[in-house]
Amino acid sequence: MTKDKNEEILVEDEPEEDECGTHVEFDIATYPSDLTLAVIHEMWKNEDITIPSFQRNFVWKIKQSSLLIESFLLGLPVPQVFFYIDNESRNLVIDGQQRIMSVIYFLEGYFGTENMQGRRAVFRLTGLSEKSPYAKKRFIDLSSQDQRRIKGAVLRAVNIKQLAPANQSTSMYHIFERLNTGGTPLRPQEIRNCIFHGPLVERLQELNEDANWRTILASKPRDKHQRDVEMILRIFAMTERGSAYEKPMKEFLNQQMHIHDGSKISPKVEQFVKGFSTVTDVIRKELNPKPFHIRGPLNLAAMDSIMAVLIQNSGKIPKDIAIRFKNLTENDDYRKFIFFNTSDASAVKERLYLAERHLIL
Repeated sequence: MTKDKNEEILVEDEPEEDECGTHVEFDIATYPSDLTLAVIHEMWKNEDITIPSFQRNFVWKIKQSSLLIESFLLGLPVPQVFFYIDNESRNLVIDGQQRIMSVIYFLEGYFGTENMQGRRAVFRLTGLSEKSPYAKKRFIDLSSQDQRRIKGAVLRAVNIKQLAPANQSTSMYHIFERLNTGGTPLRPQEIRNCIFHGPLVERLQELNEDANWRTILASKPRDKHQRDVEMILRIFAMTERGSAYEKPMKEFLNQQMHIHDGSKISPKVEQFVKGFSTVTDVIRKELNPKPFHIRGPLNLAAMDSIMAVLIQNSGKIPKDIAIRFKNLTENDDYRKFIFFNTSDASAVKERLYLAERHLIL
């Protein structure tokens, strides 16, 4: 159990299975393509290349980008990039954003995005050796020969496309997770947030701001790795598909995001949002503070089962819910399923069953 007192929530340890590599089988087509920088620029303008919002912002300094451009001009090798080909045949960048955007910026003549005043910095090759013939030059300052050289330089792309299963396109999550090894790796929910982009992400973020929810977590600061948002996703998944749960939990949550990955919010999401707000209000008013911190840290298994059952029955929560809650959390069978082997399918289904029997029936 770990906690950064300013940014992370203390959560009771669950079985290591949830943190280990997930075994999921996909039929994946992988093939290379050698693209000239002029073609990459054209694809960018036509929106055939997209930077998914799960990627961090462009962070390179102008010197790093300048050295990359010089490498192309000198014919030096440059690392390949990875594209994920989605169902609309768009090339989603899952590795190589800094290289691709450096090329785009140089060919356009401006570095980075607009500042607060709506201005962009002119892209002059910076930080090169004083003896370099390219030092301080913009693209338009290069000779015609060098302009053709840079536009004709090749950047290899590895293209990845999922062929099967057709109804479970979560491979992009696993591919990005394995490529995501440099710097400070993103955590699972950070990756999910916009790989499975859509209104669901916005709704989860909004629910994470719910004052009653923050009280239940006993944490005002938002978790820097989106662990609190993942908890809401887990509750949503258990509310909608708990009876069909299969381990590992990580893939179960990926599938939940995929099911609701669309441009329009589904009625089931709206129903969950409404029920979530109702239930967090009831829990804050009727139960003891920090109700899911059953033996110290927050117990996710207790939270997912109790909140899922209450949300499913948000219109008929008994008035004696506090007594029922106490009886449930003191029940020996229930405690077994929230403390041991909590990610096993049998444990998930049993604790949901016991929660419904004690809290609603």
